[in-house]
Amino acid sequence: MTDWNEAFHRFSDWFADAQASEPNDPNAMSLASLDPDGWPSVRIVLMKDFDRDGFVFYTNTQSRKGLAIAHEARVGLCFHWKSLRRQVRIEGRAEPVSAAEADEYYGQRPYGSRIGAWASKQSQPLEDRAILEQRVQQTQQQYPEGSAVPRPPHWSGYRVRPRTIEFWKDMPFRLHERWRYDALPDQSGWTKTLLYP
Repeated sequence: MTDWNEAFHRFSDWFADAQASEPNDPNAMSLASLDPDGWPSVRIVLMKDFDRDGFVFYTNTQSRKGLAIAHEARVGLCFHWKSLRRQVRIEGRAEPVSAAEADEYYGQRPYGSRIGAWASKQSQPLEDRAILEQRVQQTQQQYPEGSAVPRPPHWSGYRVRPRTIEFWKDMPFRLHERWRYDALPDQSGWTKTLLYP
C-alpha cells in the first residue's frame, strides 16, 4: 500500500518536465465523458490548476461536456506529452469548484475571453458566424473594456478527484513502463501496481 502523495509528486515532476519541453499547451488534457444516452465523447480541455484534491478545468456548464457531467460525474482524463514520450491517464469524479474559485479564475481571464463566455451559447447550433460576432459586440457594449465583467451563471469549473492514475513511459521495443495507483474503496490509502506494457 502507498499514499496519494507519491502519485501527486510524480505527476508534479512530470508536469514540470512537460512545461519545460512541450512547445504548446503542456496543460492540455483529453476529457472523456458519457452523455445521457451512454455515448462517449472526448475533447481537449486545458487544466488550469491541480493540487492534492484533483485536476481543475473551466467551461460553460451548459455545453455538451457540462451537461454530460451533470448526468454522469465519472470522467476520464489523459495527458500526452509527445516530446517526453509520456502519458498520464486519470479516472475520477468531476465536482463543481466553489463559486469563489470560479470567480477568482474568471477575473484573471483576458477581457475578450470574459466577453466570449457571455456571448457564446457553447455547443448549441449557430446559424451564421455573424450572429456570434453580433452577440460579442452587444456584450462589449454592455460591459465596455475596463469595466467589471461579472462571471456568467452558466460558466464555472470542475475538479476531477482521481480514483485511478496511471503513468506511462515509452521504452524500447514497446516494452513500456506503466505504474497505476488506485484509491482503496474506503479511501484509507492507495495501491501501486506495475503493469505489463
